[in-house]
Amino acid sequence: MTTLMFILGIGLFALGLLVSIAWHELGHLSFAKLFGIRVPQYMVGFGPTVFSRKKGETEYGIKAVPFGGYIRMIGMFPPGDDGRITARSTSPWRGMIEDARSAAFEELQPGDEKRLFYTRKPWKRVIVMFAGPFANLILAVALFLTVLMGFGISQQTNTVSSVSKCVISQSQNRQTCKASDPASPAAAAGLKAGDKILSFDGVRTDDWNKLSDLIRANPDKTVPIVVERDGKDVTLTAKIASNQVAKKDSSGQYVQGEYVTAGFLGFSAATGIVKQDFGDSVVWMGDRVGEAVDSLAALPGKIPALWNAAFGDAPREPDSPMGVVGAARVGGEIFTLDIPPTQQLAMALMLVAGFNLSLFLFNMLPLLPLDGGHIAGALWESLRRNLAKVLKRPDPGPFDVAKLMPVAYVVAGIFICFTLLVLVADVVNPVKLS
Repeated sequence: MTTLMFILGIGLFALGLLVSIAWHELGHLSFAKLFGIRVPQYMVGFGPTVFSRKKGETEYGIKAVPFGGYIRMIGMFPPGDDGRITARSTSPWRGMIEDARSAAFEELQPGDEKRLFYTRKPWKRVIVMFAGPFANLILAVALFLTVLMGFGISQQTNTVSSVSKCVISQSQNRQTCKASDPASPAAAAGLKAGDKILSFDGVRTDDWNKLSDLIRANPDKTVPIVVERDGKDVTLTAKIASNQVAKKDSSGQYVQGEYVTAGFLGFSAATGIVKQDFGDSVVWMGDRVGEAVDSLAALPGKIPALWNAAFGDAPREPDSPMGVVGAARVGGEIFTLDIPPTQQLAMALMLVAGFNLSLFLFNMLPLLPLDGGHIAGALWESLRRNLAKVLKRPDPGPFDVAKLMPVAYVVAGIFICFTLLVLVADVVNPVKLS
C-alpha cells in the first residue's frame, strides 16, 4: 500500500508539473495571438511528439519528455544589417548568431512580414514574454490561497503542549533541570498541558506569535493569564522570568544559534492545523517570496555542498537545491506520511505552488535564453529609441537580441551542467522528508 501511495504521489506531482508548464506556455501564446504574432507551434515537453493536432495556424501537442515546453513565434530576431537571414560565417560565434536568426524566420509565409515578433512595439514584446512567468505566479498564488484558507497549515497555537519544570537558558541546549535552576513561571502559576491561553496581561491572544511577543516583551513582570481549561475560563498569575531565548527575525522565525535576553514563561506550544484569513495569507506568501529570492541569490554558494553530497560522503542539506526528480520523490513521500489525506493533498498542492513560484523567479532573471533576457532586450530597445528621439537622432531600430546568443549558449550550458548535478544528487543522495 505504501508503494502504491508513493507512486500516486509521484504521478500527481508529474500531473501538476505538466499543468504548470502548459499554463506557462499558454500565457505566452495568449498575448502573442492577441498582438497578431503568428505562432506555428505550442508544445508541452521536448523530444518526439506523442500527440498533436493543428487548430487554425497553430499546432498543439505533447512531447515525450515532460520537462519543459515552448511556443514557436515567427521572427524572434530581426534580420542582419544586410537584410539577409541565411548568411553563414566560419566564426563559431557568428555562426550561433546566424543560426538563431535563421531559426527565427523558419516557416515564413506570405503575409507574415507584419506578424513577426520583433516588429511589435517593445511594450508588447515585454508583455508576451512576461505573460508566461506571470501565469506561474498566478497559479502559485491560487494554490497557496487554496491551502492556507481552505485546508490550513501546521503552526504553533496558544494551547499548552507541555510545561517546563524550571528556567533553563536556551543557549545551554539541555533539557534536564538542575537543583540550582529556579522553577519556571508557568509551573509556579499552575499552567497545565491542554490549557488554551486566551489572554495575557489583559490583552487577548488570538495566535501564538502575538502571545510569544507579549511574553518576550514583559520580563520580570507579574501578569494575569486567562486560560480555557475543561470548558471554563481560569485566571492564573505568573511572574515572567528573564532568560536567554532564541532570537526572532523580522518575519517571526527563530534564528538558529542566536539568542537574546527576553521574557520567559516556560511552556511548549502545541502544533495544530490552522486556517489563515486573507490578510495572514498575503503576509505568509510575502515571506515565502522573500525566502525564495534569498534562496535564488544563494544558489551559487550551495554548489560545493551539492557536489559533495552527490559525489562524496557529505549529507544532503535540507535546503539543498532540488530538481524535478527530487521534487517528484518528495511528492511521493508526502502520500506515505501518517497524516490525514486532506493534509497530504495540502502538502502536495504546496509543493506544486512552490514549483510555480520558482519558475516565475527563475524565468525573470535577465539572461538569455530565459524570458527575462528577452524582456531585458525589449526594455533596452525602448530606452535606446526614446533616448534617440529626445536627442533628435536617427531611430537605431530594433535591438538585435540574436547578437547575445553566444552568451545565451554559455548560460544554457551552465544551466544544463547545474541541472545534471542536481539530478545526480536527487538520485544518489535525495532530500527526504523528516
